[in-house]
Parts: sequence; C-alpha cells; structure tokens
Amino acid sequence: MASFRALVVRESKGRFSRSVEERRIEALPEGEVLIRVRYSSLNYKDALSATGHRGVTRAFPHTPGIDAAGEVVESSVVDFAPGDRVLVTGYDLGMNTPGGFGQFIRIPAHWPVALPGGLTLRESMGYGTAGLTAALCVHHLIEAGATPDGDIVVTGATGGVGSLSVAILAKIGFRVVAATGKVSEADFLKRLGASEVIDRRELDDPSGQPILSARWMAGIDTVGGNILSTLIKTTHYRGAITCCGLVASPELNTTVFPFILRGVKLIGIDSVLCPMDLRSKIWQKIAADWKVDALDDLIAECELQALDGQIDRILSGQMRGRVVVNLG
Repeated sequence: MASFRALVVRESKGRFSRSVEERRIEALPEGEVLIRVRYSSLNYKDALSATGHRGVTRAFPHTPGIDAAGEVVESSVVDFAPGDRVLVTGYDLGMNTPGGFGQFIRIPAHWPVALPGGLTLRESMGYGTAGLTAALCVHHLIEAGATPDGDIVVTGATGGVGSLSVAILAKIGFRVVAATGKVSEADFLKRLGASEVIDRRELDDPSGQPILSARWMAGIDTVGGNILSTLIKTTHYRGAITCCGLVASPELNTTVFPFILRGVKLIGIDSVLCPMDLRSKIWQKIAADWKVDALDDLIAECELQALDGQIDRILSGQMRGRVVVNLG
C-alpha cells in the first residue's frame, strides 16, 4: 500500500527528536475505519507528546495529534462508507495510537463523528478538542442555570479553550470577562466578543481567606491552581465554575465554605471520553447556533513541516487561539 507523510517523534538514549517521515499505511494499528486526514490541530497535549512526556505517550516512535478531520478511505462497518467526511477528537488518538499529524489514521469505529453540516473539515479543526471542551463548558454552565444576566469570567482567555469559550459565550448573548496574562491581546479578545478584559492577577488572591465578595455568576477555568481557588470563592450564590485545565497548577487549595454557604458548583470537564450522544449533540451546536463569526481570527494555519516552531510556542505559553495543521 501507499506511503504517507507523518510527524514522528523518536527516542534515543533518553533524548527525543521529531521529524517528518514517510510511513506505510500497513504499519498502522488495526481498526475498522481508515481515514485520509486533511486537517489536524495543535493542542497542549500534542506538544507534550512531541517532547516525550510519558504521562501522555508511553512508547516511541510515535505520531501525535489528538484531532483529525478527513475522508473515510476504508470501513468494515455500516456506519461509515468510503468518502464520508468525519472528524475525530480524543479517545486514544495521538496519545498511544498514531494520530492526526499523519496523513492517514486507522481507528476503532466508535471514535469518528460524522462531520456536521455547516462545518468544513478545516473549520472543524479550528475547533478541535479545544472547541469541544469549550462548548462542553458552556453546555454545563447553562445546564447549571447560567443566564445572560451576569458576568461569566474565562481564564486563560487567549489559549485555545479560553478563546473559543469567549467567542461561543459572546455568540449566544453572554457578557464575558476575559482574564489573561497577555493584556496586550485585549483588542483580539474584544474582537472575539469579550465585554471586558482583565489581568489574571486580579483572580490570584493571596489572602488565604476562605470566601470573598461575590463577583461572578459563573466561570470557565482553563488554568487551575490558585486562580481556580479564587474563582470558587468569588462566585455568586448558586453559581458554577467549570474546570478543564492545569497549565498554572494541578493543585487546588480551597475550603468547603463556598460550596455550603453559596451552593457553588465545581464541574469537571472531560472531552476525551465524552459519551457519543453528548459529543454529537455538542458538535451539532458548534456547527449551528454556537458557530462563532470570528473563527478565522482564531486560526493560524501551518503545514506539517512547520509544526516544530508551533510546538515550541505552545510550550512556552506564546500561543494565541488555534493552530490548524494542513496535511494536504
């Protein structure tokens, strides 16, 4: 069978290197669906895999890429036929299964989602795992009672999940306060729909007080650590905070007071193993009522050969919005 190009991460004597190589389709793992990948996207987890992080990928050589969108080439199940356009996010793709930074993937039949009408393959990867996560956060906040009559704060607002959270919330009528360490990006965040941009230091309370004056109706936290602790103790009565990241810290120091005095809800968000019924429902929302107008402002596109520099940028915290990888 034909060969294809893929970014391959290799280990030699404890050191990791990555390069674009030719691979054989028959070397892919078993699975019911073979997909020709047209687009992927770069996530923080991909960057960790690309640098040899054992918490993400156990064995090398390996091709990262937790997102992929393309056409079905072969299928042994009735759910998908050659030519069907699909997208894949999460599960084990790009972790220990060769991922979307290769032009072909072979995966189990329960992983793909039929590309919703209203989205192109490229647009779907403009969202990718980050967009699914952001939309899940919005979905769960609405389920928890959030309404457009108060401020919703989004932390890590220039990152993938953060920027898409700002854009989706603004699209459906919420007043969004974007918190960031890059206040120079205020104009970018306001173009996405943020009503206000604040320095993340305003959400990093050092006092150790168990509860503070309420400020937020709800919040989406992408960073963790003391910023999440501060959000919890500054959320209004019966408000909710979603938690989906740990770039600041995986530690959470808090007390029960916000939960038992204000009824604050802390909602964990996982998009990796999200049930397919909810996953499909959320992608339909992304393709329709929640489709953001400023998606092109969020996307920087690169080819496979240019991924190295983008991986370094996301690891150093310099990423803004989303990087879509064009696999030709």
